[in-house]
Amino acid sequence: MRKVTVRIGGLVAAASAALILAGVSPSFASPAANPATVSHTLKFISVDKASVNLSKTMTAQQDTDVSSSGKVIGYDELYFATAKTTAAGWFTLDVDGGFIYGTFTVNFKTGAITNGKVTGGARAFKGATGKLTAKDLSSTRTAVTITYST
Repeated sequence: MRKVTVRIGGLVAAASAALILAGVSPSFASPAANPATVSHTLKFISVDKASVNLSKTMTAQQDTDVSSSGKVIGYDELYFATAKTTAAGWFTLDVDGGFIYGTFTVNFKTGAITNGKVTGGARAFKGATGKLTAKDLSSTRTAVTITYST
């Protein structure tokens, strides 16, 4: 058997190459199948504090996030690219542990907030994926649920 050195992917790739040359088909568990993956849920009320129209189609908004008892748990920054009846939105949530990033869509006619996705994060939320759901409670308050895993 010839010795093969594979540098891409480190030890796993080297082991795979050796097994393949030996006529053995390697099998590895998918990261998605990892039973150690744990889902987390954050529920809070986002309270609008300030917004600014950056251009005819771009808006920035700052919100304070509170628990159901009214305690401040963090802040979020929203960025909207608006069209006639909808807006594509991006968010950064700043809470204990770091930042969570994501996207969503707002329908101005119905007020529906849809397509909420967690796309990443920083510090404790690095590599986070998941979903965001939100429902307007009033013109300045939105109930938000973020379910994510890292």
